[in-house]
Amino acid sequence: MNKLALAFGTLAILATPAVAAEDPVMVRKILMQGNAAGAGLAGAMLKGEMEYSPAAGKAAIASMNAASHAFGDYFPKGSAEGDTTAAPAIWEDAAGWEAELAKFTSATSAAAEASGREGPADLDTFKAAVGPVLGTCKSCHEGYRVKR
Repeated sequence: MNKLALAFGTLAILATPAVAAEDPVMVRKILMQGNAAGAGLAGAMLKGEMEYSPAAGKAAIASMNAASHAFGDYFPKGSAEGDTTAAPAIWEDAAGWEAELAKFTSATSAAAEASGREGPADLDTFKAAVGPVLGTCKSCHEGYRVKR
């Protein structure tokens, strides 16, 4: 199941340019689905729900890293309406939003670098790399996402 979620997430990120120009809300959803797949895979390994694998650890980090580099491009003015959980604070507090995006990108980039070519060697190394990434997810959702 987690492999399927990660595969979907990767495909979602790769498919993003096809709909980007016409529907930024849809692109945000696609990118967040890919990000959620990576976070779900990471969480399952961290909780011991699945055995840790360096390749899976690297894939989870790579998925979130890819999303972090593209996500901020899909919040143009006027895209707060519709079926979105993007909070008005994104546009009202642009500097705070940009800071959250920068923290996310920095954390995922650092995790990707720490994961090396083969992925984090063991669960403790993975936890040290991915922990800050998951922390940025939480802080961003608290301030810039509308809870449904």
